[in-house]
Amino acid sequence: MQLDTVFAPTSLNEIPALARAAEDVGFDALWTAETSHDPYLPLPIVAEHTERIRFGTSIAVAFPRSPLVHAQIAWDLAAQSNGRFILGLGTQVKGHNERRFGITWDAPGPRLREMVLCIRAIWDCWQNGTKPRFEGAHYRFTLMTPFFSPGPIAHPHVPIWIAGVNTYMCELAGELCDGFHVHPFHSIKYLRESLLPEVSRGLAKADRRREDIVLATSAFVIAGDSDEEIERAKDAVRMQLAFYASTRTYVRMLDAHGWGDTCTRLNEKAARGDWGGMASEITDEMLDVYAVTARWDDVATKVKARYAGLLDRVALYLPFRPGADTERWRRIVRAFA
Repeated sequence: MQLDTVFAPTSLNEIPALARAAEDVGFDALWTAETSHDPYLPLPIVAEHTERIRFGTSIAVAFPRSPLVHAQIAWDLAAQSNGRFILGLGTQVKGHNERRFGITWDAPGPRLREMVLCIRAIWDCWQNGTKPRFEGAHYRFTLMTPFFSPGPIAHPHVPIWIAGVNTYMCELAGELCDGFHVHPFHSIKYLRESLLPEVSRGLAKADRRREDIVLATSAFVIAGDSDEEIERAKDAVRMQLAFYASTRTYVRMLDAHGWGDTCTRLNEKAARGDWGGMASEITDEMLDVYAVTARWDDVATKVKARYAGLLDRVALYLPFRPGADTERWRRIVRAFA
């Protein structure tokens, strides 16, 4: 199992030092997310200031950008980094697409499927000179002139990962994708009984095997050097779990354990702006199901034991920042290795 890291939202000026430190500590990959900053903008800086570490988006929201926009950015990053870039795409949920990004929400699963196929058709055109002739219900790619083609690159196989929680996305990942970003809000029961069987059905559909797809996640961790520190760390995790659990799209994570009504209560509190009250809905029993609790020296052992035989890559749902905690991160990386 490989250990990755996630960049916290930060200014571009901080990226060179963060990237060099992440590589020096020994993480296998680092990921950016589409939250308060664009996920693509830091990555040319990461490529410039590192030599070994892989990097990618976890995730870039798919539909506000066209397939060609994603394809072009990914192509340039793959060329710059000698093949270290991973394109991670996700749909986000209806409310964010319509009300935050201001775009139409329509058939997200089939639309993402077409986007993956269209991006690969674009890359095939650039690398091999094939005719642009992708035509789907949501996207078309039928025009490419030499002036607009970047041409072949040395590492043309850019891995495409997607993210998701529901059946269609899990099966789509197995059928078409190189990797799958498993949502941080998950349980082992959900992985075993829902996600893995659904990914397997997608793999079977395309006559692929389990080793043809990488499964990765960011794991919630409640850690400290004492019982008091662990208790204090629970508050932030409760709030983040409450935020995710208030979204109806993710209710299956709660339904798997008979807690589906929690989603309704959280959604109502979110609508009222009762952010403080939301955390109280996340019980200690839920924390045990959705997070790993451990002393810092035991974090690596517990995370590896939790996901052994299930996932291939794990990051901790804790942003990496170089400084006082660097040696702690080194110990965790060594324990994974």
